[in-house]
Amino acid sequence: MNDTSVENWSGKDRGDENFPVGSALISARLRPHVHAYYAFARNADDIADSDVLSPEDKVARLDTMEAVLLGQRTEGSPSATRLRASLTETGVTHVHATELLIAFRRDALTNRTADWAALVDYCRYSAVPVGRYMLDLHGESRETWGPSDALCTVLQVLNHLQDGAKDFFQLDRCYLPDDLMAHYGAGVFDLHKHAMSPAMHRLHADLLDRCDALNRIAADLPRRVKDRRMRLECAVIVNLAHRLAARLRREDPLAGRVKLRKPDAILSILAALRYL
Repeated sequence: MNDTSVENWSGKDRGDENFPVGSALISARLRPHVHAYYAFARNADDIADSDVLSPEDKVARLDTMEAVLLGQRTEGSPSATRLRASLTETGVTHVHATELLIAFRRDALTNRTADWAALVDYCRYSAVPVGRYMLDLHGESRETWGPSDALCTVLQVLNHLQDGAKDFFQLDRCYLPDDLMAHYGAGVFDLHKHAMSPAMHRLHADLLDRCDALNRIAADLPRRVKDRRMRLECAVIVNLAHRLAARLRREDPLAGRVKLRKPDAILSILAALRYL
């Protein structure tokens, strides 16, 4: 970190994500704004996930990012400065960015998840604002928010299922609900194993059933989106979410990271073409 910035970029970028971020399906006119939003989120996430900063320092840095975004400070967060200019140009509310910071502050201060309701509430701030931002940027109506919220929630939960071992090993953080782990006889130390225990299999199956229910709600999103390019983007992501959930049923995320492959992307694009 330099003297004027609270940010300390981890080196991750849009290519490290499971799902397209500002892909070619998005209008070239809007892509720079998507990238500005992503850069803000990426830098805030990197602060929350730092293994060298104290919880108090993390929160202070996130507070600085918010203050710069809201124009209460003039420096300290280049990505917030860039996003503030973008929001001014597009007229999109800052709420979709400040809500992200609620989740990142939670990450800085807590490392366990009590139950499914707590996990969904975390997703409400860590993932749902992303979809709402994209829809607002494209001028879509709030009729799209319901299925978008479901899609963003399922994407976040699937990511937790993919990276459960890494989150616990690197950050001592576990998003798997405590009550469900207890119900199935699983524990956080099962995440240190090289393969899922029977109890962890049962837990994952339960969470994937909940993801399937969310995916059924999310499937209505492309039909509700009016912008043609955004509709295709949503359709691709909906299909990718279905395919990732199916992979997580077939493969063991403790034995090796379960991830989407090139055929998944191709087949998802082909499936999305019906929304042209």
